[in-house]
Amino acid sequence: MEDSENELWLSSLSVWELVLLQDRRRLFLDTSIREWFANATTGVPFHEVSVTYEVALETRQVQLPHRDPIDRLLAATARVYDLTLVTADERLMGVKGLRVLANR
Repeated sequence: MEDSENELWLSSLSVWELVLLQDRRRLFLDTSIREWFANATTGVPFHEVSVTYEVALETRQVQLPHRDPIDRLLAATARVYDLTLVTADERLMGVKGLRVLANR
Protein backbone atom coordinates (compact mmCIF):
# COMPACT_ATOMS: atom_id res chain seq x y z
CA MET A 1 0.00 0.00 0.00
CA GLU A 2 2.91 2.33 0.59
CA ASP A 3 4.16 1.90 -2.99
CA SER A 4 3.43 5.19 -4.77
CA GLU A 5 2.86 3.22 -7.99
CA ASN A 6 -0.27 1.66 -6.49
CA GLU A 7 -3.59 3.40 -6.88
CA LEU A 8 -5.77 3.54 -3.79
CA TRP A 9 -9.53 3.11 -4.12
CA LEU A 10 -12.11 3.65 -1.40
CA SER A 11 -15.71 2.52 -1.32
CA SER A 12 -18.33 4.64 0.40
CA LEU A 13 -19.51 1.31 1.83
CA SER A 14 -16.34 1.12 3.93
CA VAL A 15 -16.99 4.59 5.28
CA TRP A 16 -20.57 3.61 6.04
CA GLU A 17 -19.30 0.57 7.95
CA LEU A 18 -17.16 2.91 10.08
CA VAL A 19 -20.25 4.97 10.83
CA LEU A 20 -22.17 1.84 11.81
CA LEU A 21 -19.33 0.61 14.01
CA GLN A 22 -19.27 3.93 15.82
CA ASP A 23 -23.07 3.94 16.18
CA ARG A 24 -22.94 0.43 17.67
CA ARG A 25 -20.17 1.53 20.03
CA ARG A 26 -17.70 -0.94 18.55
CA LEU A 27 -15.44 1.90 17.40
CA PHE A 28 -14.38 4.81 19.57
CA LEU A 29 -12.83 7.95 18.09
CA ASP A 30 -11.54 11.09 19.78
CA THR A 31 -13.26 13.25 17.14
CA SER A 32 -16.36 13.12 14.99
CA ILE A 33 -16.31 10.52 12.25
CA ARG A 34 -16.37 13.30 9.66
CA GLU A 35 -13.30 14.97 11.18
CA TRP A 36 -11.50 11.64 11.63
CA PHE A 37 -12.14 10.74 8.00
CA ALA A 38 -10.94 14.14 6.76
CA ASN A 39 -7.73 13.80 8.81
CA ALA A 40 -7.17 10.19 7.73
CA THR A 41 -7.49 10.99 4.05
CA THR A 42 -5.67 14.33 3.92
CA GLY A 43 -2.75 14.02 1.57
CA VAL A 44 -3.75 10.50 0.55
CA PRO A 45 -4.65 10.43 -3.12
CA PHE A 46 -7.46 7.96 -3.67
CA HIS A 47 -10.28 7.27 -6.07
CA GLU A 48 -13.82 6.73 -4.87
CA VAL A 49 -15.21 3.51 -6.30
CA SER A 50 -18.89 3.41 -7.19
CA VAL A 51 -21.38 0.67 -6.53
CA THR A 52 -22.81 0.18 -10.00
CA TYR A 53 -25.38 -2.16 -11.49
CA GLU A 54 -22.44 -4.33 -12.59
CA VAL A 55 -21.35 -4.60 -8.96
CA ALA A 56 -24.90 -5.44 -7.88
CA LEU A 57 -25.09 -8.19 -10.49
CA GLU A 58 -21.68 -9.56 -9.50
CA THR A 59 -22.89 -10.12 -5.92
CA ARG A 60 -24.68 -13.21 -7.30
CA GLN A 61 -21.28 -14.70 -8.11
CA VAL A 62 -19.67 -13.97 -4.75
CA GLN A 63 -19.65 -16.98 -2.45
CA LEU A 64 -19.07 -15.96 1.17
CA PRO A 65 -19.11 -18.11 4.31
CA HIS A 66 -21.54 -15.62 5.87
CA ARG A 67 -24.50 -13.45 4.82
CA ASP A 68 -23.16 -9.92 5.36
CA PRO A 69 -24.53 -7.89 2.41
CA ILE A 70 -21.86 -5.20 2.71
CA ASP A 71 -19.09 -7.78 2.49
CA ARG A 72 -20.75 -9.20 -0.63
CA LEU A 73 -20.86 -5.73 -2.16
CA LEU A 74 -17.24 -5.01 -1.25
CA ALA A 75 -16.07 -8.32 -2.70
CA ALA A 76 -18.13 -7.80 -5.86
CA THR A 77 -16.79 -4.25 -6.19
CA ALA A 78 -13.20 -5.49 -5.98
CA ARG A 79 -13.91 -8.13 -8.61
CA VAL A 80 -15.69 -5.80 -11.05
CA TYR A 81 -13.01 -3.10 -10.80
CA ASP A 82 -10.18 -5.69 -10.70
CA LEU A 83 -8.91 -4.37 -7.36
CA THR A 84 -7.19 -5.99 -4.39
CA LEU A 85 -9.38 -5.78 -1.30
CA VAL A 86 -7.51 -4.67 1.82
CA THR A 87 -9.23 -6.11 4.87
CA ALA A 88 -8.72 -7.42 8.38
CA ASP A 89 -11.84 -9.59 8.05
CA GLU A 90 -10.73 -13.23 8.16
CA ARG A 91 -13.98 -14.28 6.49
CA LEU A 92 -13.08 -12.37 3.33
CA MET A 93 -9.52 -13.64 3.04
CA GLY A 94 -10.39 -17.01 1.54
CA VAL A 95 -13.00 -15.93 -0.99
CA LYS A 96 -12.45 -17.53 -4.39
CA GLY A 97 -11.69 -15.16 -7.24
CA LEU A 98 -10.89 -12.28 -4.90
CA ARG A 99 -7.43 -10.76 -4.41
CA VAL A 100 -7.02 -9.84 -0.76
CA LEU A 101 -4.30 -8.06 1.20
CA ALA A 102 -4.47 -8.73 4.93
CA ASN A 103 -4.56 -5.53 6.95
CA ARG A 104 -3.11 -6.45 10.32
